[in-house]
Amino acid sequence: MNIKFRLENNNDYFKVEELAREAFWNLYKPGCDEHYLISTMRNHHDFIKELDFIAEKDGEIVGSIMYTKSSVINKQNELIETATFGPLCVHPDFQRIGIGSALIEYTKERAFRNGFPAIIIFGDPHNYYKHGFRTWKDYGISTMDGKYPFGLLVLELEKGVFKNHKWKFKESSVYNVDIDKANEYDNRFPEKEKMHKYSQDLFLMMIRSFVE
Repeated sequence: MNIKFRLENNNDYFKVEELAREAFWNLYKPGCDEHYLISTMRNHHDFIKELDFIAEKDGEIVGSIMYTKSSVINKQNELIETATFGPLCVHPDFQRIGIGSALIEYTKERAFRNGFPAIIIFGDPHNYYKHGFRTWKDYGISTMDGKYPFGLLVLELEKGVFKNHKWKFKESSVYNVDIDKANEYDNRFPEKEKMHKYSQDLFLMMIRSFVE
């Protein structure tokens, strides 16, 4: 498979947003917000430009991964800055052939070289355990309200960095998407039908599940 990875540039912006819209449309909700989220991330103070990569096949953009700064804090108010990726997207015509996995593998070492000792995400464990991600409870990391959602996942890049402490995770505020603005932004794109799919029900089950 002839896939090339490179940093995103200004000329890629709309194409990457189109890609995200195709990848996420009707997946987690009728329609999607990911293309709007991407448009807001690029100018956000938590955005990590050095980890904003696209995947190309024969000169066509087929995948994208974007990272933001996040952090964990313990009871002693000690803070560790971490990295969080998402959206990670692959065009539907090129899914299930390893492009998403390749983007993770390509960028995780670069995240470590940029000073991040761990990557922390919300995601489906079925997709990420093969990359070394584990449940947050294994590392004593919870949400700010002390819960352990099923989809909270950690990849240690620096082994033992969370040892001997309990931590609470704070993600970037950029993920607090304004739904009205997202819907307005979607008007810039060709009309697509919004519909219900079973994947939306599975997503709701996942985000309502917690590890005890």
